[in-house]
Amino acid sequence: MAQVPQTFFDALAVRTWCGLALAALGRAREEIDAINVYPVADGDTGTNLYLTMESAVTAVEAVFAGHEAGPGATGKPTLADAARAMAHGALIGARGNSGTILAQLLRGMAKVLADDGEAAHTDGQGLRLALRHAADSARDAVAHPVEGTVLTVASAAAAAVTGAEGDCGAVARAAYEGAGEALAATTGQLAVLARAGVVDAGGRGLLAVLAALVETFTGEAPRAVAGAGAGVSVGVDAATDVCTDDRPEPGGPAFEVIYLLEADDAAVARLRTRLDALGDSLVVVGGDGLWNVHVHVDDAGAAVEAGVEAGRPYRIRITHFGAEDAHMAGAAGRPPRERAQRAVVAVVPGEGLAGLYTEAGATTVLARPGEPPASGELVEAVRRAHAREVVLLPNDADLRHTAAAAAEQARAEGVRVALIPTRSAVQGIAALAVHEPDRRFDEDVVSMTSAAGATRYGEVVIAERQSWTMAGICQAGDVLGLIDGDVAVIGADITTTAATVVDRMLAAGGEMVTLVLGDEAPTDIAAHVETRVRESYLAVDTVVYRGGRQGALLLIGVE
Repeated sequence: MAQVPQTFFDALAVRTWCGLALAALGRAREEIDAINVYPVADGDTGTNLYLTMESAVTAVEAVFAGHEAGPGATGKPTLADAARAMAHGALIGARGNSGTILAQLLRGMAKVLADDGEAAHTDGQGLRLALRHAADSARDAVAHPVEGTVLTVASAAAAAVTGAEGDCGAVARAAYEGAGEALAATTGQLAVLARAGVVDAGGRGLLAVLAALVETFTGEAPRAVAGAGAGVSVGVDAATDVCTDDRPEPGGPAFEVIYLLEADDAAVARLRTRLDALGDSLVVVGGDGLWNVHVHVDDAGAAVEAGVEAGRPYRIRITHFGAEDAHMAGAAGRPPRERAQRAVVAVVPGEGLAGLYTEAGATTVLARPGEPPASGELVEAVRRAHAREVVLLPNDADLRHTAAAAAEQARAEGVRVALIPTRSAVQGIAALAVHEPDRRFDEDVVSMTSAAGATRYGEVVIAERQSWTMAGICQAGDVLGLIDGDVAVIGADITTTAATVVDRMLAAGGEMVTLVLGDEAPTDIAAHVETRVRESYLAVDTVVYRGGRQGALLLIGVE
């Protein structure tokens, strides 16, 4: 079915484009993965691009949902709102070299599209400026740009629209055609591409994104550009290679390090210099205090320490290029790593809990407050667990559909997945406590499900706005005590409210109270609640964990 074309670049066009781009990358993902063998044979460029765009789509959909259902709903966000959401979503979800550069391309476009915050839409001229700024921003983000990569393709798209006349559809088509011609030429620009006789994988992904842009404004997918990569079987994502084109693959750094970083511009400038000296493939994208850092190094600890000195790094991801999974090992000519029989994959809301779950043997996906993981991140975690059987713990009622979609995709890839509908991290802790990987899968799942279901969960948070609750009307700044997802207590003091919540939860019985403290919880809250439990409830034990930046001041479990 042909796509209904958008006349101008407005918020709806941003939403449509992101959705079409995600679908296009989904169709091309395996092809792009297959042509990614450089700088390392990790075969994940298509997947990284897809995950990055999926994060952008999630952010844009959230903005639309807020305007359609929130107080004073207007029905549709502004172009600036949608563009900023797209850029932010891509930034926090960026994966790998190509995903990081795609995030900067989208951020560069958003800077132009959101320049006039009150404008309802922009036209062909605005799109030309956005594409030019996107290409320049991406090139500036790469420490040592190399031609014959996605940067070359982006620059060609921007150059092609310089003299393009007409509306957004005409501009988008010119960008697509210019990018296609440049992509076909990448084979002759890098020696490694010439030897393989293929095009750049990152550039191939960008072409798919630009094809979606054409479809957004014309209603039809553009015709494939001759020689631009369809049907190729091997290739490269060398967008940020800092050495010569003939650099031997085995001599590259051992680790890929990626993290989000909260820091000011001056600190990031110093960080770039330090990381450039530590390794290669350095890409730092972002701005306004939030950055996505990507680098290949031999000393992963030093790369993280540099981030700590610059600001606050989080969502830290370190990949050892020697620890390939099955599809990576095939490309490198080594036997695939043996799969584990069973693994647990869990979503956790804070760094402290992530450490706790990891110590218990789980593969974790960190969910920052207000930044829920996408299904692609859960699928990637299942792949990372590298097991024949996986127990999936979403630990959030709002993630049930996301987790179900991830489970279905993992099953399609041959993994046996059981989804336990945990609604809180404390239920996940209870499930992990009875996990026994040596018993039959069904028995293990039943035992973990029973333990999670027998655990009541509560939390203490601060109200952000006035609203109706099950306990009455709360005001912004009130302390809310929730039990099993519903507000049960409205108070003024955090410690007193926490004690009241525990009392109500223990009224129905219990043998163990689990407290998970957030970074902003009062220092004496755990001791106060522990004392109250010890003095008021015989034979009830209390265990306390540090959760980090988990959103809630306190998570409570009673089992």
